[in-house]
Amino acid sequence: MIQPSPLSTASSDILNNIPKINMGARSANAPLTQSYDKGPDVPLIEATIGDFFDAIVAKYPEREALVVRHQNIRWTYKQLQGQVNKLASAIIEMGLEIGDRIGIWSHNNSEWLLMQLATAKVGVILVNINPAYRTFELQYALNKLGCSALVLMRHFKTSDYTQMIRELCPEIYHKTFNQLDLVEIPTVERIIWIDEPEDTDDISFMQKFSDWIAQGDANDPRVKERQAMLKNTDAINVQFTSGTTGTPKGATLSHRNILNNGYFIGEAMNLTEADRLCIPVPLYHCFGMVLGNLAILTHGGCIVYPNDGFEPLTVLQTVEAEKCTALHGVPTMFIAELDHPDFDKFDLSSLRTGIMAGSSCPIEVMRRVIDKMHMQEVTIAYGMTETSPVSCQTNEHTPLEKQVSTVGLVQPALEVKVVDTGTGETLPIGETGELLTKGYSVMKGYWGSRFKTREAIQDGWMHTGDLATMDEDGYVKVVGRSKDMVIRGGENIYPVEIENYLYRHPKIRDVQVVGIPDKRYGEVLAAWIIPKEGVDLTEEEVKQFCYDNIAHYKIPAYYRFVTEYPMTITGKIQKYKIIEQMTAELGLA
Repeated sequence: MIQPSPLSTASSDILNNIPKINMGARSANAPLTQSYDKGPDVPLIEATIGDFFDAIVAKYPEREALVVRHQNIRWTYKQLQGQVNKLASAIIEMGLEIGDRIGIWSHNNSEWLLMQLATAKVGVILVNINPAYRTFELQYALNKLGCSALVLMRHFKTSDYTQMIRELCPEIYHKTFNQLDLVEIPTVERIIWIDEPEDTDDISFMQKFSDWIAQGDANDPRVKERQAMLKNTDAINVQFTSGTTGTPKGATLSHRNILNNGYFIGEAMNLTEADRLCIPVPLYHCFGMVLGNLAILTHGGCIVYPNDGFEPLTVLQTVEAEKCTALHGVPTMFIAELDHPDFDKFDLSSLRTGIMAGSSCPIEVMRRVIDKMHMQEVTIAYGMTETSPVSCQTNEHTPLEKQVSTVGLVQPALEVKVVDTGTGETLPIGETGELLTKGYSVMKGYWGSRFKTREAIQDGWMHTGDLATMDEDGYVKVVGRSKDMVIRGGENIYPVEIENYLYRHPKIRDVQVVGIPDKRYGEVLAAWIIPKEGVDLTEEEVKQFCYDNIAHYKIPAYYRFVTEYPMTITGKIQKYKIIEQMTAELGLA
């Protein structure tokens, strides 16, 4: 069995200094008169992710750390550490330095977690690329960050990621994986594909993940040396958020950002080393990698992946078979599980807690989750990628009426306030304004976009763009959201990003995209298009144009070809009238 790396004295002391928090039913500062609150003032974890992980391994070496059902993997903390150190060694051997970027384009699997932990150990910045991205978005992400390498899964359902690489870089047919020189993604020097043990394929322009990690040494002294050079304020992860100006923005997060956030999330859930967390939510979002992986790893519990993508039946099977005590999901996931025809056949009595987040949580769904899935301590979490992500969360002491109508109280070591959108002044309790967040969780900034960063973060306060109220107990209720933003099944979409893409179509003169109600996803997109004069344009043409290049969740569900838009007297397009008309026309009110 692979032995864990020896810990330094400082590393072994890490767990003695972590804060313990007593979560209450109301703010410690209640009753409030102004819409400002500060979480418990506790010391932060000042270690890097790699050092903290090593400390957890030293404490729980033989406890189960990872179960991946679809890969038939079951690793203890000691075994997981051995794999992480091997990959960290292979990354160094490849020549990647502190601050270099490597992209990961994959659904959930053991390799994703290894990448998350190994890059953190050697100071290489992990760039999360949504598997729903198509060639246009992939190219943008890789070039924006200047990624040196890309790790990808070969295919998922109808998506063939290898073929997309071939389409983006046709010259790749004549390359070998160690001699890439690609026109459209010029900084990418290596592409690695996540293979399975039974795979015999040999793709010359890509290296197998199994071959890559085999080049590493779990006892490579360079890993420990590199780890010692890192600071917890170093950037370690970049996640793309849909852009208000038409292009995605890369929220840059540090060890300090996401390690502390993951820990405090776990504290709100009362996680311990005895817990087993089922994670069907995607790892390329903060929901999976922070609220999931880091929340449970920081408490010495077990990560359980039921499948590479969400499938309600495998979630139910996994919870029963693995005796999971916690389960994450967006409301649509919980609905799919509850409504599965075989739901009543499964024993879910091991469940206690979990997180429902990503979009508004309907009261009836919450009640069913508590009653039928035994999740008496299920919590609601609110935040944004730019705040690592959670700012507010409910806990076991939250009264049911607050559990189903608010997003809870401010997290430890953070501040939140509700301000007047015009003056910026803090509002009295109960009044609606913009919600701002301040503290350790606020991102380092948007990668390569200082102007956008200064726009979003002012005097240390992250402007969420969400409209909210705060009551005298400190509970925050989100009542609106960023202008024009649409939330489709937990995915945030800014219509202007889709509009800017559709403007590239040679037959489109103008386009307006809005969000309209949908029973399954909460909201979906609708596009009103003015074609260029004298051309014929069909819905199928526009859909195909989208399918080839942008993520499926960004593709409008409804299309209308029009000659004009509803306008104000000053010539401003009235999107709300488009929404009203579509909603009435489709009977979706």
